[in-house]
This record gives sequence, C-alpha cells and structure tokens, in this order.
Amino acid sequence: MSPMVLENEVEVGESLPPSTEHAVSVSLPTWRANVGYEEGEEWVISKMKTGYPRFFIHKQIQAFATAIVAKYGDGGEAAMLFPTNATASRCRDFFVRLAPDAQVRIVDLVPAAEKARSDEMLIISPKISAVLFPQDRFSIAKQFWQHSGDGVSSRRAEYCHHLFREGYLIEPSSLNQSPRVCKGPRRYQKQTSIDLGTSNGEVQDPGEFVEQRFGRNLDLSLTNYAKLAIRRRIAGSLTADVGLKEALSMEKNTAMTRNVAGFSEDDVYLYPTGMSAIFNTHRKLLEAIGQRKAIVFGFPYIDTLKITEKFGPGSLFYGYGSEEELDNLERRLEGGERYVALFTEFPSNPLLRSPNLERIRILADKYDFCVVVDETVGNFINVNVLPYADVVVSSLTKVFSGDSNVMGGGLVLNPKAKSYRLLKQRWAEDYVDNHWAEDSIVLERNSRDFVSRIERIGANAEAICDVLSAHPRVKQVNYPKTSPTRVNYDKCRNPNAGYGGLLSATFYTRQDAVAFFDNLDTVKGPSLGTNFTLSSPYVILAHYGELDWCAQWGVEADLIRFSVGLEETTKLVDAFKRALDAMSQS
Repeated sequence: MSPMVLENEVEVGESLPPSTEHAVSVSLPTWRANVGYEEGEEWVISKMKTGYPRFFIHKQIQAFATAIVAKYGDGGEAAMLFPTNATASRCRDFFVRLAPDAQVRIVDLVPAAEKARSDEMLIISPKISAVLFPQDRFSIAKQFWQHSGDGVSSRRAEYCHHLFREGYLIEPSSLNQSPRVCKGPRRYQKQTSIDLGTSNGEVQDPGEFVEQRFGRNLDLSLTNYAKLAIRRRIAGSLTADVGLKEALSMEKNTAMTRNVAGFSEDDVYLYPTGMSAIFNTHRKLLEAIGQRKAIVFGFPYIDTLKITEKFGPGSLFYGYGSEEELDNLERRLEGGERYVALFTEFPSNPLLRSPNLERIRILADKYDFCVVVDETVGNFINVNVLPYADVVVSSLTKVFSGDSNVMGGGLVLNPKAKSYRLLKQRWAEDYVDNHWAEDSIVLERNSRDFVSRIERIGANAEAICDVLSAHPRVKQVNYPKTSPTRVNYDKCRNPNAGYGGLLSATFYTRQDAVAFFDNLDTVKGPSLGTNFTLSSPYVILAHYGELDWCAQWGVEADLIRFSVGLEETTKLVDAFKRALDAMSQS
C-alpha cells in the first residue's frame, strides 16, 4: 500500500514550527527517522536545522562558541556557553570530577564600555561565561548542558555574538580599552533622538529593539514588567488575556491563591528552562538541608533522575509511583533512613499516572523531607499541587508558551510548608534570574491566552482518548481521566478543570505502532504543550539506549505520545481514525 498523503508532514530536520529561528522542536516525521536520529544516521543528522535545545545545541550557540574558541582557545579545544560565571563554574566542577586530568578553564565576557553598565544594560545583561575544555571530552560538557538546563539561550547567543564580533564583548581585564558601545544586531537597532544628536552614531539606546520576525516589536526596557506579568500568571493572580500595560494596572490579587494563604508572585522564580528549575532546586536543597539522597517517585522525565544520580549522594528510585512503593518508603523511613527530598511529576510523563500527593505530604511532614512536584504536564490551571509541595516546578516552554519558540522554567515556594523559612532564605541568598530579556518578552506575549488554550486542548485530548480507547488493536491508552490513579488526580483537580493535553498509547504489535505513526496526520517531533498537535515515539527518543530498563518499569519501547493542540476537534479526530484504519491495510 502506498503511504497516505499527509497535510501536516514536515521535512525531516526542519524546525517546528517550520522556518522558526528559535523553535524548540524539530520534525522527525516517520518511525524510521526517529530511529535514524538515535542511531546517528547521516541522512537524518545532516538535515537537522535545529532540535530540542537541551539535546541539540542551537546553531547560533555553536557558531558563537566556535568564535570564542578561535579567539581565546588553544588547538583541540571546544566551548560551552553559560549566562554567568557561577553557572559556568558548576559545569567546570562537574567536568573536573569526571575527568580530573582535563584542562578546563572559564573565559568571562562582558560589555566593553561604561555605558554598558547603565540601568538598561543591566536589564539586558549581555554577558557570557565560556567553559573551554578538550574537544575530545565534549560528551562530558554536553551531559552538564543537558541535565542542568543552565546553558545560554539561542536568542542570548545571537545578540551577544554580534557584540563579540564587533569587539564590544570582551574579557573584564580589557574593559578600559574600548570606549564605544555597539548597537547590537542591525535588526534590533532603532534610530533615536539620542543617536540623532551624536556625530559618530555610536551611542546606544539599549532599551529599544525591533524584532522583525512575526512583526513583533520588542521593547526590552519592559523586560522586568514582562517577568512580573509571567510570575503573576504562574501565581494564579493574573489569568486575563490582556496586554502587558493592562495586566500590570490590574489590582494585585492578595487573596488566597492556589488555595495557599499568603502566597503571591513573590514566591515565584524564573529560570532559563524547566530543567534548570529542577536542577537548582536539587542543588539548593542539598546545601540547605544536607547531603542526603533524594527520592524519585514514579517513572520520570529522564533528566530529573539523572540529576539526582549524578549531582550529590544519589537517589532512591520508585519507578511505578505506586501505593506499594509508598509502603516500602514508609518502612525505610520508620527504620531510620532520611532523605533530602522526594521528586515527582503530576501526572507523570509518558504514562500519565498521578501519585498520591496527600500520603506523600503526610510522610514528608513526619520524616522531614521536602516534596518537589513537577506540574508541567498537569499545569496549574487544571491541578493545584502546591498545598502538598514544598517546591513546585514547571517547564514554561510547554503549554504556558504554546508557540514552541522560547524556553523558560518556573519555580514556586509554598509559604505554608515547614521548610519555607529555610528555603526562602536560601533562594534570597543564591537566586539569580538568568532568563534572557528577549525570551521573557516573547514568553509573556505567548502566555497571555494560556487559560483559554488549556481548556480547548483538554477537550481535544479527551476526544482523542475516546477514539484510541475504542479501537481493538490499541493495547492501552494512558490519560489521567482513564488512569487507575485518577482518584489521586481528582484530589488535586481544580473545579471544572480538565485532564490536560498529553496522552500516550501502546499497540499489540510494532507493525501496528509504526503503521499508525507513519500515517498519522500531525507534525511529529520532541517536546509537548505546543499549540499544534505533536506526536512522537517518545520512548525511542528519550530512552533509546535503555529500552530494557524502561520495560522493567512498564514503559514499552513502542509507546507513542501525543501532545494535543488547538485544531478543530472533528478534523483532529478524523486524522486519528484514518491512522487507525491504516493499520489494517499495512
């Protein structure tokens, strides 16, 4: 049978959305393409214009790193780029721990002239710290990049690379040698009255920029206001779909938010990525509470487990997230074992199981460990997990943004938790906002309609769940509404809220799974929470080197994950039905 003509098929390696410079997903449109990517096959790798940013280093970042090595490096060196010396130092320390013989150093780059330290430039913060290391040890640096999520964003790299090329991003020791400040990339320049009043045109108005893409104007002097609006949305005190000016003029909601009295945006923190929020939470908890093992409860997104295994004393892993495993944990705690924190997802990815947060909270209070809940999949419009957590983390890259063109992470502290005073003090001492100014502006704009998007996405996902569940050749559908752990989800579900936009399915044969996937008329690639439906053979992409380990925890290699979007429901249902029909013809 000839393959079906797919309206949404995008060429392998193209960004998703197509022709989007800072896209966070990439097209892998067939089963064979996904396997080829994991196997490093040239026909896939050579076409990759981009990829998920923590796994594929954006070409803007690669180009900037190459330029830094060319100027400051020795033969055989490579570089990883970070926003601050502190984040770069953590990469260096990780590198030296794994390769004590390696020569690793940091090159800090800062804006050149006094003008660069104006109030506006402090908002933009165009600085870079490059970790230089032996090129043949690249895989070690890449591990830290992937696990920590603390690397520079592609927009930061693009802007700072221009400054670097023009000689205006330099080592601190050279600060007094360059009197001028560059205007930044030409597409950001805007002629101002200040510029018109100068003879050489070298004075910068660093707060005004124009982004030609999508016809959007970016006034980066508004960065702090955009960050505030984002934090208010995460706090739940700003849910209206309004512009930034109107959003900030609204009266601050001082009532109970997320059903936790005293909570506000003052307990919300922004990070470059969701994984950065998790990584830094683990790091800060070890520093504040002590060097104890962590607990990872339920089958997690892979890097959460890797963080607890590679940074600190290690972890105790409960891959099912079951009541029986909580029984085992309780026996361990009664026997005197102590842990720094329990990390869990609500619900989990990709099995969409919901842990018993109520029981976990009781154990945490009795035996003095923190509870860290990743609410990315559930999202705070649908579920309220804060009353059960000390810390709530989320990837803002996903449904909060929706547009698949910007990275971000959020972190929330619970003011009613026993640990709050200790953690609040730790964050006050150590927190640095490394979310790049441009990214904040884009994220704020993307998130204005997130409430209505989440409602529509949830309705579409329930319709797809019904279609898949009714087909006799579908082995299992994983969705919070139909999960055996639904009772745990419903305890946290907000009134009149839904069950989210993520679901997954398995089939009785690989042949059926491949036929279904290849004939499914959606775009296909990594990530989730996009405004368009995005499908992926998730386990192959996330766990290709450990498929047997996944199977041990009931996560099948041929599982397909669906992040449902905003399409018209009947059209989306028809696309899934046609893919199901294609199985019988394969």
